[in-house]
Amino acid sequence: MAVILQKTNPYTAPQTYHLKMEDFSELAERFILSGNIVDVEKQECYSGRLHISGGKIVRIERGPVAETHYILPGFIDAHVHIESSLLTPSAFAREAVKQGLVAAVADPHEIANVVGEEGVHYMLDDARNAGFKFFFGAPSCVPAAPADTSGATLDLFHVEQLLQRDDIYFLSEMMNYPGVLLGDPEVMGKIAAAKKTGKPVDGHAPGLSGDNLKKYVQAGISTDHECEDICEAEEKIGAGMKVIIREGSRAKNFDQLYPLINRYPSSVMICTDDCSPRDLLNGTLINIFKIGIDKGLNLFNLLRALSWNTVNHYNLPVGLLREGDFADCIIVDNLADLTVLQTYINGKKVFDKEEKFPEKINKPPLINLFNAKTIRKEQLEVKKKSGKIRVIGLMNKSLYTKLLILPARVLQSSETDDRLTSNVEKDILKVVVLNRYKEQALPSIGFVRGFGLKRGALCTSIAHDSHNIIAVGVDDDSLLQAMNEVIAHKGGVACYDGEQSRFLPLPIAGLMSPEPAEVVAQQYDALCRQALALGGSLDAPFMALSFLSLIVIPEIKIFDRGLFDVSRFQPVDLFV
Repeated sequence: MAVILQKTNPYTAPQTYHLKMEDFSELAERFILSGNIVDVEKQECYSGRLHISGGKIVRIERGPVAETHYILPGFIDAHVHIESSLLTPSAFAREAVKQGLVAAVADPHEIANVVGEEGVHYMLDDARNAGFKFFFGAPSCVPAAPADTSGATLDLFHVEQLLQRDDIYFLSEMMNYPGVLLGDPEVMGKIAAAKKTGKPVDGHAPGLSGDNLKKYVQAGISTDHECEDICEAEEKIGAGMKVIIREGSRAKNFDQLYPLINRYPSSVMICTDDCSPRDLLNGTLINIFKIGIDKGLNLFNLLRALSWNTVNHYNLPVGLLREGDFADCIIVDNLADLTVLQTYINGKKVFDKEEKFPEKINKPPLINLFNAKTIRKEQLEVKKKSGKIRVIGLMNKSLYTKLLILPARVLQSSETDDRLTSNVEKDILKVVVLNRYKEQALPSIGFVRGFGLKRGALCTSIAHDSHNIIAVGVDDDSLLQAMNEVIAHKGGVACYDGEQSRFLPLPIAGLMSPEPAEVVAQQYDALCRQALALGGSLDAPFMALSFLSLIVIPEIKIFDRGLFDVSRFQPVDLFV
């Protein structure tokens, strides 16, 4: 059954929002919420009461009240890959409501790269009974780029079918920006399909500027979350895009971009993009709000970026504390500490700090595609072919990497041995990608600087965006141990310290765990601590590892067929 909503904005078309049958009795309840109401639309804060019935705010009454807490619109993550939290949507939702979120604009292209359209349906099905507002998009780039090797392909036909669904709200980030600039028929057909259904198109255009940016925007792409400096962001806003400031577990851009919120209050949203389970539990957008207030941002501009702009851009059925809206709101103690006391979605209390809510733990079915077989040590050997090699240089708190050209001799084990090995003293480590979808694939091998490991190896089946196996280590024995651990379990995260392994299984597509958030967070934290004990210097070592294979982020990456020069958008050899 569906309910047809007419938003109070006269320019907003009616939307179909699906509710469970059992929700209707709960929505019939009438009650009042009192406190200091923060009105983002009118940019004022006043004492009053929200009269709620049928899940909606039927009347707002101004006047003195006894309560001193504040009532705010619920926060919305404007762009997130739920899979990166290692949690199912339902497990993600149980924690998100505790942190003031009522909704998330989610791109399911991680699981789609593994199992295709079936993965999108999996996310929709699990999210349907989560008591949280998930708004999923149709993945536009599966695989992320034509050169990449994923487990599935979503072609124009599949994307068109997804966009016809009422529970698909947009076309997910168009990462194949060369395809847009070259007018690739398949790419342009997906954008046209989104336009035909009246759904926005998300962008992904790191560093794009000038005429190429104009062409990208003119194609119909409306957002970008890849900006790393003010100049890039302002050019994109000037071209007509909405900029989504990203503050995730690996890529952190808020410090550089927060002035945009006051300069362009109607053109900015905020997202995490990729968030670890511990960061989710510690509060994502709540912490961004606190940082923004500390930096002197205007309260109402900040709240627009955290809620209002996202609702309006994606045309979402999420309430914004107006009469006629759904009662989607949070109650906080004050506007400095911002402790979430209660969260309401569709007028239903889904979190109360003073109450113990029963944990409805879904045991979702397992879905996966994993055919890789145990590898042998000799498959990890690299023989010297020339005097110089290309090395991936990590950048702090960024998904960007630098192309380094270094002499091959720094990686030779001896003058008489032509094999290249990791050089721990110079922090140049071997990195390996193995196609997980084929039984007899050969590993792709490169070198990376910036992990700081002194012993052992790290490995994960989360390798954006095709999610092949990726590992980094100080020697081949350690790499072999960590990689074969992941292969044996058909997906997960492994850390080998030279003597023993610590492992987090991810049986759902090699991306997610069926366990509750706290359990997953504890296991993931232990892995990160062990990685740091090996000498690692990164805050999010496994996140950093997983993004080394994302061949749509400059400057140099590694995928299952070798190194990839993103500026030239083509594979390149390890040797120069």
